[in-house]
Amino acid sequence: MKVVVFEAEERERGEFDCLRPAHEVVFVAEPLRALNAGEHTNADVISTFIYSDLGRAILDQFPQLKMIATRSTGYEHVNTAICRARGITVCNVPSYGSNTVAEHIFALLLAISHRMPEAIERAQRGDFSPFGLQGFDLAGKVFGAVGTGQIGRHVIKIANGFGMHVLAFDTKPDEVAARDATFSYVPFDVLLAKSDIISLHVPSLPETRHLLNAKTFARMKTGVVIINTARGELIETSALIEGLTSGKVAAAGLDVLPDEPMIREEAELIHSIFNKEHDLRNLVANHVLLRMRNVIVTPHSAFNTREAVLRIVQTTAANIAAYIDGHPQNIIPGISA
Repeated sequence: MKVVVFEAEERERGEFDCLRPAHEVVFVAEPLRALNAGEHTNADVISTFIYSDLGRAILDQFPQLKMIATRSTGYEHVNTAICRARGITVCNVPSYGSNTVAEHIFALLLAISHRMPEAIERAQRGDFSPFGLQGFDLAGKVFGAVGTGQIGRHVIKIANGFGMHVLAFDTKPDEVAARDATFSYVPFDVLLAKSDIISLHVPSLPETRHLLNAKTFARMKTGVVIINTARGELIETSALIEGLTSGKVAAAGLDVLPDEPMIREEAELIHSIFNKEHDLRNLVANHVLLRMRNVIVTPHSAFNTREAVLRIVQTTAANIAAYIDGHPQNIIPGISA
């Protein structure tokens, strides 16, 4: 079989040696796009990260495609309806960095609570006055965890370690986990009303799009801190900017933004003006967020530790090998082998 690995970094490529020499493995540094899809139309298997385009127009260029191995947990960048219709197996990486992402969440939160970007910038200027840099303790604060999957539960453990009171919301509560850890499940409105910090750990689905919006921000405490390392579409950007400007939201730590791939590439950003699939207002709003003093934005790097990336690549290579051997694993819901 021919396996094409897009968005492939040099350091990751050795992990796919298990597929050689029985199968041809091709590495492409760039994401899969319309511009380069035509070079690899005879692929049987393709592997991508989340910045590749796996929509209908692209998939139609791969007539013999049998499997997609996404190097991510989320798979909203894959047109699963087309895959189901064509019998294309789609596999993901269900778990690779529960602790990794949870640690990044608290890196963002601590940077906010201790005013770290401003403090570092001031010290680099040679100004060692602490005036105006007063932060706040995490101990005693109410931490609202939206989603209690593997990442959410690890976040709760860390919050417990800081002495925070944890409230959680999940459409499928894990009452056993709640008994074993120090947190309580509450209705979503209660979490919004009582939390000092709200952190999102849910997938991007039609029902979670703009989970935080003007109406939900209105139900929050004044001075709430928002942390999002999940998916940018969970927050209505204009409503977040309004909350940050009015003081309803004291600060935000964001590892994801809506239309994030478009922001990553200037050429794509320019092209998006003529692309109805992307809302130019979101793109402009995101640029506003990047420049706000009470917002910390990282470039979707919560997953990016040596250990987590290694787990991602190893699981992906194992997914491809298992499929080739006739025993596919980690198939996403709704996709049959």
